[in-house]
Amino acid sequence: MKKAVIVIILELIFGSLAFAQEIGVGASEQEFVSFLKNYEAKVIPLSKESALFGFEASISGKDADYEKSAQAQIELEKIYSDTTAFARLKLFRESGQITDPLLKRQLDILYRSFLSSQIDMKTIEELVRRQTAIGQKFYTYRTRVGERNLSDNEVDSILRYSTNSMELEETWKASKQVGREVAAELIELVKLRNRIAQSLGFGDYYEMQMKLGEQEPDEIALLFNQLDSLTGDAFAVIKREIDSALTIRYKVDKSQLRPWHYQNRFFQEAPTIYDVNLDMFYRDKDPIAISRTYFAGIGLPVDSILAHSDLYEREGKYQHAYCTGIDRSGDVRIVCNVRPDNTWMGTMLHELGHGVYDYYNNRQAPWLLRNSAHAFTTEAIAEFFGRLSGNPQWLKKVAGAPAVDVDKVAGDCAQMMRLHQLIFSRWTQVMVHFEHSLYENPDQNLNKLWWNLVEKYQGVACPDGRDEPDWASKIHIADAPVYYHNYLLGELLASQLAETIGRKVLNSSEPFNLDFANDPRIGKFLMDNVFQAGCRYSWNEMIERATGEKLTSVYYAKQFIGGK
Repeated sequence: MKKAVIVIILELIFGSLAFAQEIGVGASEQEFVSFLKNYEAKVIPLSKESALFGFEASISGKDADYEKSAQAQIELEKIYSDTTAFARLKLFRESGQITDPLLKRQLDILYRSFLSSQIDMKTIEELVRRQTAIGQKFYTYRTRVGERNLSDNEVDSILRYSTNSMELEETWKASKQVGREVAAELIELVKLRNRIAQSLGFGDYYEMQMKLGEQEPDEIALLFNQLDSLTGDAFAVIKREIDSALTIRYKVDKSQLRPWHYQNRFFQEAPTIYDVNLDMFYRDKDPIAISRTYFAGIGLPVDSILAHSDLYEREGKYQHAYCTGIDRSGDVRIVCNVRPDNTWMGTMLHELGHGVYDYYNNRQAPWLLRNSAHAFTTEAIAEFFGRLSGNPQWLKKVAGAPAVDVDKVAGDCAQMMRLHQLIFSRWTQVMVHFEHSLYENPDQNLNKLWWNLVEKYQGVACPDGRDEPDWASKIHIADAPVYYHNYLLGELLASQLAETIGRKVLNSSEPFNLDFANDPRIGKFLMDNVFQAGCRYSWNEMIERATGEKLTSVYYAKQFIGGK
């Protein structure tokens, strides 16, 4: 016999009350404030400890430091995996009683943070240890060519400057060996990530990461399809120009061009095809000193960041670059392996872009809201600054390059930036489509999938007879999963910010021709509209408040795709 509706309603009401009583809480704003205080008391010191251990491990390469880092992450994850705390968050969320905008935003952030960790501690420990083990292999790997162990800087130098096809092939293939070392472990890690996502109600890890980051997979896919259409024809034209230049450089026929001829391990950066070598402007310069002077000139001094950072290469150290905010209260650090060249000048500006975003947050805001609006919004700031290393006006005004030399190559500098953006856009398509497909089916032929995508989006064919896990040699698949799309979204926003700052702050009718230097109004705009906002607003709301419109590809297309 069916129960009377009134009985069901009463049971639901009293059932909910009993549940609330069982976990010892109500759902008022006052009780949520108390929950927040308890959360912060636990998480803030552990978060700082985890960040410090991670920083130390990356610069030392020592097993003991990596173990400390892994253990700190596990302790932090224990907080987010607490089922009782998550039940309280669900109750707060469903009650409708949390109406204060700041509290409501913090509740939303906490709910998504806890949701991703609602798995048993054994699984969490396995996840952290797998990720840490693979990361350590990458960080400490050195490419072996003959009797030499090469750092990534040395590999990059050979691929960019050598004209010996045999040396290029040997070095490129050797650099991919790390993929063979980690591929099997990485596939198991992908499957583990998928099991976790599916246990939480998501189709796979790709979908989970997107949605927990306030992004809809279908919307991102649509945007990337639009960018594919926008860049496809322009890239095809410039790819023919690249191939023509490379056949002359290497004295080979176009049919003999191989991946190692494109001056980069993944063809993600622009090869040298124009009559300009930006490295010449930095050979007798100090990228660190230039960066210090530049950021001070726009009202965003970086002395504190540099004082805490680790900037030069050495054995065992992480070979790439990153920025880490240790405590959201002013301890911000970057890790680099600086050399006096354009690549590292751009990298210094890029990482310090992340750094100023973190350093100049609103320290009076709740701890949870002292973060970027999204991962790609901090990438946008990093890319906004990183682009400047090849800007002719910036080279003269900030880097101190002789005007007569810069003026000779100014046109080619603009072409190089356009070339870089087109190449990076196509490369990002490879990464995004590969990861999406990887998480859909990690048991497929991933080697074939990778090269099919490389050929489709980059126009580079797989070397004859090669069947190696070259995809696994890209570190981001292991330690920054489902993240790469944010780099290109960041580029879109960087152009949107350049347009806004150029026109509305600096009153220029040609915002894309500015040096964005020696004017404190630049720093003030970014502080007031981006950094201080933190993650108080969703990413698109923050962008609309700062620029007057939501994220759009219009300004990126205007700056880089609209023709020479």
